[in-house]
Amino acid sequence: MDAVKTRLWMTGLMMGWVLGSSALASAAGQAVSGTGWTAVAAPSVAPAVTKFFPLAEVRRGMRGVAYTVFEGVNPEPMQVEILGLLKDALGPGQDMILARLHGDKPEYTGVVAGMSGSPVYIDGRLVGALSYRIGQFSKEPIAGITPIESMLQVRDEDGAAGGMKLAGVKLPGVSREFEGQPEMRAMETPLMMGGFSQETVERFGDRFRAMGLTPVVGLGGADSAVVQPEPLVPGSAVSAVLVRGDLSMAGTCTVTYVDPTRLLACGHPITQYGPVDMPMTKATVLASLASPLNAFKIINTTETVGAFTEDRASAIMGRFGVEARMIPVVVEVVPPPTEKGVQAKTRTLHFEVLDNRQLTPSAMVVSVYQSLQTNNTAAEELSYRLSGEIDVKGLPPVAMQGLMTQNELNPATINAALLVNDRFSKVYGNALDQPVVTGVKLRVEAIPARMSAVLESARLSRMEARAGDEIEVEAVVHPYQAETRMVRVKVRLPEDVSAGSMRVVVSDGATVDKLTTKAGAERSVGLADTVAALNRIHENDRVYVTLLNHAAQVVLEGEALPEVPLSMANIYEPLKEAQKMQLTGESVVAAGSVEAGYAVSGYQVLNLVVR
Repeated sequence: MDAVKTRLWMTGLMMGWVLGSSALASAAGQAVSGTGWTAVAAPSVAPAVTKFFPLAEVRRGMRGVAYTVFEGVNPEPMQVEILGLLKDALGPGQDMILARLHGDKPEYTGVVAGMSGSPVYIDGRLVGALSYRIGQFSKEPIAGITPIESMLQVRDEDGAAGGMKLAGVKLPGVSREFEGQPEMRAMETPLMMGGFSQETVERFGDRFRAMGLTPVVGLGGADSAVVQPEPLVPGSAVSAVLVRGDLSMAGTCTVTYVDPTRLLACGHPITQYGPVDMPMTKATVLASLASPLNAFKIINTTETVGAFTEDRASAIMGRFGVEARMIPVVVEVVPPPTEKGVQAKTRTLHFEVLDNRQLTPSAMVVSVYQSLQTNNTAAEELSYRLSGEIDVKGLPPVAMQGLMTQNELNPATINAALLVNDRFSKVYGNALDQPVVTGVKLRVEAIPARMSAVLESARLSRMEARAGDEIEVEAVVHPYQAETRMVRVKVRLPEDVSAGSMRVVVSDGATVDKLTTKAGAERSVGLADTVAALNRIHENDRVYVTLLNHAAQVVLEGEALPEVPLSMANIYEPLKEAQKMQLTGESVVAAGSVEAGYAVSGYQVLNLVVR
């Protein structure tokens, strides 16, 4: 009897579960269990004519609809429940609207990177853009809405004082680092990186994450040749291009507002820089990946339709039909010969990098590093002979050359990329002048060996000489895991060299640079002086002989002026007090150099008596 009762009870429980499930299924789209929320029918597309909903009229409990692309190119609606206002969340007097999203897709995916900018309408009027979320592991799709009134300031103040540059300023309410505590943070912008390896992103990804960009490798790409006939409308995906060509890099968010000449998107900044110049493209969403840690849209960018010109606290603004200025880059990579001595085919990469003070150096170094990976050879035992130039409008090209090898910190590939980054950043980031970089050209030859050497010892052919005499310097260099070798440099003493003991420095190029340009690193100099100083940098695969003569030397604007009479010291005293000049008791005189065949490091100091 008990067994029969149990069977009947179980049957009733199962029937109740089935009936309950059926009831819930039939109520899908009408009610959400446990929230008291009842869904209503929403228009499938955003209103054709944009009207605005005042922030002052927003109240808790209001219903709205937001539009975003979950897949493809057409925006889809999702229900929005207004939870209230967060006072001063975006800064003094800048309120944020807090809302909960409803619907099968947003409740499954949560708040997705790339969703920022999705327009929200109440009673058919645009109230703002989904742009912020709480923390990283929120179980509910609760989002912050940037009011459209704040976003329209970007449109209305275009080119005004409100568009000032914000580089280095952390905007209120925009948290770029997750430290474990709940916080309202801008939705990340997925940064699709086409042609880049995961190893490259692991090395350089933090440069972009610090700005709220989430690097995504292998899950998206770019094809500017694809024509996307669908127009950009509120809710469409739109991309800002950082790199295009054989390598591609683009950040994607959602269109909030469109008029015949421009659009507003994101609802928060990407670079926080103010005036920008980035190509604006359409985009296709392949899928929206749900993840409690890092939900994002998988995206392909397509045809270019204009340029983003403003990147401000409340929105980014793009203009249709405007062409962004890009920096063309050509990297020619010569792989090492095969084991049979056959020279592999040279590969040349062509790409363009955006022209933006904050983003360009990072985009440039990561692209150059990835270009060097095309030789498909183990990087640890490779060296690179690098040559090239940075073309700057109105100035001589900046030469880049060096023999880059592995050291205790980095493999040769990293060191080669860092050399380019050093030269480019010093030009591009000049504190006094804004350069116009018209192109970057690189040629990199891979050598299947570690081509480094230490300057082990040096000696003079004689210990005494007279002004005008020729002496010979012998230097012993010790290559990595190879036999030592000797190089010789013939040096002629200047006719006006001072009598007495004189120091002779036998060294690598970096040591000579330190001797001749000490003051250049202590203060800001103009672009022309920076270019000239960079072109005076000594190559690292030679052994140099430098004479330290007993005559005063002035280092002015980073350039050494040797053998200055002490009687003229008073003339330079005001410059010295202003830290624009350095006066030393010895003049640095370049006496000669010889190619070593290796990247040389180290120095030796010898003494010569001048009679």
